[in-house]
Amino acid sequence: MTTQAVEARSSGVATARAPGTCGELAQGVLEGHHFHVTCPIDLHATASVELMPGQGRAWGEERYAKARRAVEETLRYLGRTDLDAGLRMSSPIPRGKGMASSTADVAAAVGATARALGATLDPWEVGQLAVRVEPSDGVMFSGIARFDHREGRAVELLGPPPPMWVLVLDFGESVDTVAYNTVDRAEGLAALEPEWRSALDLIRAGVRSGDASLVGRGATLATLAHHEVVPAPRLGPVLRFAEARGAVGVNLAHSGTVIGVLFDDPGAAVAAHDAVRSCLPEVTAVSRHRIIGGGLSLGN
Repeated sequence: MTTQAVEARSSGVATARAPGTCGELAQGVLEGHHFHVTCPIDLHATASVELMPGQGRAWGEERYAKARRAVEETLRYLGRTDLDAGLRMSSPIPRGKGMASSTADVAAAVGATARALGATLDPWEVGQLAVRVEPSDGVMFSGIARFDHREGRAVELLGPPPPMWVLVLDFGESVDTVAYNTVDRAEGLAALEPEWRSALDLIRAGVRSGDASLVGRGATLATLAHHEVVPAPRLGPVLRFAEARGAVGVNLAHSGTVIGVLFDDPGAAVAAHDAVRSCLPEVTAVSRHRIIGGGLSLGN
């Protein structure tokens, strides 16, 4: 990071964007450590930060309390607790569904704060700051990434995603991510390590070769394995729908409620979107998105 600029600057304004997700392509435990593989989509949270003399505090809407805390963590990390920060957030990402709404807020807030200070944080630093606030998705890393969402370790950059689209199926429920992650499921997840390795190998091979069908197979294998530990009540009908509509696989929001149906053909994704209501009447909302690479977009 640019320490000299951080020390010199006493005011500044900057913005940053971070993507949401459709859950994860995989999530489990390997060698005793939690991990997930990101599934970023074309929905973004945007943070705007304005700095002013103060005492290391952040101001903003109460519903963005986690992002405010991320701003304060960033000020401390960069040694600028002599400043306060006004935070404005904008996000179309549904909340409480497992679509990384909080992580996108937090990552964007970290990026905007650093940018306002004239500093440059690498994705690893952004991830470390994010997990200080709560267990976090790896959306701050470019492409598709493997990330320890609890401790911020074991980063592996798999590469840019092949052309893929996802239908995000919402069945109406919501989940408190922090509460979800207080339950210890490590033993049950660790028992499925062979499945996690196989799923990760398929996803890795699919990303590196540009083969969406391998990514879909890996995501489906991980979904079925996770279903053994945390049952997804509507997974069966969704799997049948996905097969009938030519999808390459399905994935879960593991600490959320949405289920993704993955496609390598945008036309098939459109047709499936139009058929969801008649085939899966319990769906309360459905949206279609492109799977993209992760990473922050910064601006002044």
